[in-house]
Amino acid sequence: MKTHEHLSGRRGFLKGLLAAGAAGMLGSGTGSLLRPHRAEAAPFDPSAYEVFRNACPRNCYDTCSIKTYVKDGVVQFVEGAPESTFTKGGLCVKGYTYPRRVYSPDRIKYPMLQDGRGSGNWRRISWDEAMDRISDKILEIKKRDGSLLGLGLTKYSGNFGITNYGVEGMMSSLGYTTRFVGTPCWPAGIDAQNYDLGDMWCNDPEDMVKARYIIVWGANPAWCSMHSMKYLYAARERGAKILVIDPIFTQTAAKADEFWQVRPGTDGALALGMARHLLDAGLVDMDFVRNAAIGYEDFAAYLKKNVTVEWAAETSGIPADAIRAATEDFAAAKPATVWIGYGMQRHTNGGSMVRAIDAFVAMSGNIGVEGGGARYGHLQTWGFNYHAMIQKQPAGSVGMRGASGPKGEFDFAGGEAATYSDRTLNINKTAQEILDAKDPELRMLWISCKNPFAQDFDRNKLEKAFAKLEMVVSVEQFFTETVRHSDIVLPVTTLFEEWTISASYWHYWLSLNEQAIKPMHEAKSNIEIAALLSRAMNAKEPGSCTFPQEVDGKEWMIKECNKGIYDLFGISSWEDLRKGPAKARLASSASWHDRKFKTPSGKYEFSSALCAKNGFAALPEYVEGRRPDAPFRLMTPHIQFGLHSQFINLDWMEAYYPEPFVYIHPAAARKKGIADGDMVRVSNRIGEVRVRARLSGNVAEDCVVMYEAWFRKLNFNVQNVVDDCEADMGAMKTGAPGVAIHDQFVDIAPADGGRA
Repeated sequence: MKTHEHLSGRRGFLKGLLAAGAAGMLGSGTGSLLRPHRAEAAPFDPSAYEVFRNACPRNCYDTCSIKTYVKDGVVQFVEGAPESTFTKGGLCVKGYTYPRRVYSPDRIKYPMLQDGRGSGNWRRISWDEAMDRISDKILEIKKRDGSLLGLGLTKYSGNFGITNYGVEGMMSSLGYTTRFVGTPCWPAGIDAQNYDLGDMWCNDPEDMVKARYIIVWGANPAWCSMHSMKYLYAARERGAKILVIDPIFTQTAAKADEFWQVRPGTDGALALGMARHLLDAGLVDMDFVRNAAIGYEDFAAYLKKNVTVEWAAETSGIPADAIRAATEDFAAAKPATVWIGYGMQRHTNGGSMVRAIDAFVAMSGNIGVEGGGARYGHLQTWGFNYHAMIQKQPAGSVGMRGASGPKGEFDFAGGEAATYSDRTLNINKTAQEILDAKDPELRMLWISCKNPFAQDFDRNKLEKAFAKLEMVVSVEQFFTETVRHSDIVLPVTTLFEEWTISASYWHYWLSLNEQAIKPMHEAKSNIEIAALLSRAMNAKEPGSCTFPQEVDGKEWMIKECNKGIYDLFGISSWEDLRKGPAKARLASSASWHDRKFKTPSGKYEFSSALCAKNGFAALPEYVEGRRPDAPFRLMTPHIQFGLHSQFINLDWMEAYYPEPFVYIHPAAARKKGIADGDMVRVSNRIGEVRVRARLSGNVAEDCVVMYEAWFRKLNFNVQNVVDDCEADMGAMKTGAPGVAIHDQFVDIAPADGGRA
């Protein structure tokens, strides 16, 4: 708790640092950004500032509520909103750097055109010229192909503010287009929980304080959900035990009571072994499995025939005695819970592993109880109108014939009897899908809220795919690697420069995001960009775009709200959120508290006919993972002070993480002739990364770890050695299977020249 309280300090060093930095950003640039004497100047006077409500829109568990302090139109500093018991007045290190994101000298300030993609020959153009070039290309594609399926959109999680779904709305307003669908984040687990429970719905994370035994399985909240840690600590102060299961000895593991370093991809075997011991020891909650579930007897028979604790121990690397002891402690604790991390399901057998963990928790009777649950995520508080997203296609638009027609099948005759849809491509196979797209080929790509060259897979293949495209437009704040592979870049607003609302997929708080300052330079929000494009399109071909040609960000934010949202959060209007974030009014902090599941049977399904129908085992059986094709398994988890390709590019963050490393066990390093600090070559059949080695006992001897991040000055990309191999599940709920990010294998050797 001391660590959390330190981070939550509302009037500390970071506030002074940020205020000094914001002042320095707008100066001549000749003085130091950090002037310690400024923090010691005058006593803090809140009346000297305008205070705005904001929310972090990044793809993160915590979705922090923010108070922003503005003076003379400049963001001076930020702090966590104290009204939220989850954020509780504190932000993570990333959150405290938001002012630097706004005022960074590296920020893209104007629309720009690159003369020769990848050349670096950028020149400033006006918004009118940018829209003129883009609209000309769209109309050319439409005329050439008879449809707009040659125009593609790839967008994901760079900004989860609800109005940013206007990017999808812009595409719909042009006609039927090509969309990259799915998610690299959590799809296998989503499908798994839908098979078992009928939906993905987790307990309120704040009720973990009630748990008496907590297993953090494949998650690292000390880095990736800082605010959740206080609930783990509070639970332990009340007598709970914390077990962390992870292939890496993480910071969360260091704070736990017990740590199991599981072999990657064998978590399913471990969970099944624990389930078998519940059965053998007579610890199954028979009331739950008989009255709230179906298929238990079939699952118990499977366990008896195919699973032993000794087999689970040999497969997972966790001693059999430890498995038995922890299982008994978990069953005895009332309640007990498992936090299922997203990294754990990023394997070829990821969905089956989540189903095995769900089954273990269900057998223990911890589904539907406060302080319990198989916690994965939820979308229960996302009942917005999606006004920005839902736009009509222009009259006469042509697309794919029928919602499930084969790729490339058109009906050019049109007519009222014809039904059309967008063409969908797998977002986790972006490079291959671009290369394979036919009838028509993908000719133009619009990129927003995403950095494919840092996040999509098989970098070498992606370069070939982009070379095939005729025009690439990126909507961005910084000159990322993807921007370098674009023709036009459009500057987009930060959270302080637009109106929106943000909800979480983990906690149950809703936050307003006010426009705190005028947009810097010539930046525009995503919906403003869509309106500009609509204006250009309709000037050239009236009726060619249905998106409104004038928008007001505040009005569009209001249109996302509805009575259901207001009732859920106990507010009468969005304006109530100006007083602070609001929490959903829940009948219970426990998901499935009434034991009414959304499965076809209405019960928890140990045996899922729907899962079998979709090509998987009906029971949560063991599925072997991907077989190695190189000596070391490569793990590429999140870095502490970055989020995917965001934050590490800021100069402030470079003080924390100036360069990347590959972490290797000392024994493995000795065998390879690698010393601490050596430059090494990490390679496999698809590419290579040259990086400095760090020796660490935190990783297993047959694994290496490179944290994903984008560095503005360095040629580093973990995606060079990560392919697009699919996870097992995900297509049912997200439109495409997940991706086996952690089922990657590499070799490692000293780079030419050895030590740097």
